[in-house]
Amino acid sequence: MALPAPAAIEQLHHFAYRCRDAEETRHFYEDLLGLPLYHIIQSDYVPSTGEYCPYTHFFFRLRDGSFIAFFDLGDDVQPAPSPNTPAWVNHIAFRVDSVQALEDTKARLQAHGIEVLGVTDHHIFKSIYFFDPNGIRLELAAQVAGAEQMARESQTAHARLAAWTQRKAQWRAERAQGQSSAPLRPQQNDRPEYVPGTGV
Repeated sequence: MALPAPAAIEQLHHFAYRCRDAEETRHFYEDLLGLPLYHIIQSDYVPSTGEYCPYTHFFFRLRDGSFIAFFDLGDDVQPAPSPNTPAWVNHIAFRVDSVQALEDTKARLQAHGIEVLGVTDHHIFKSIYFFDPNGIRLELAAQVAGAEQMARESQTAHARLAAWTQRKAQWRAERAQGQSSAPLRPQQNDRPEYVPGTGV
């Protein structure tokens, strides 16, 4: 029997995270980043699982109609970072209109005592990085590559990932035989200008 086609995914609806305190989180996202508080859901029971866990679930709206959302579970506990993942890996990135918007937001956040890294050049976009009050790493990104360059990049993405997957299979076999303990390195370096110790 033929399966139906995948749903046409139009855009992101929301990302949801745990927060320590709803008002602390609202202040950061609404007052500092300018995302309006848009919707709140409160309940004692979780609709998807039926389990008892009182919560306040609240949403901030982005200009494209998508949301970033949070759960305040009423226990004043901050979410714990993943114990096996570097702090810079898990993050959410929001797109802004220009590099000037990055610089302006960096100045605004720093004036409120928030540490900001960047502006970092990723060639196809530039970014700043910072943490929200819940320890969630955020990125603001300004696209600098045009549609033609991005289309060219997309034409090689599958081949590059397939090469990585093939190399990873070999690395797994070597590691299983005790021949390798180092992490697998990528087959090419897209950041040749990086120099250790510069903080790029």
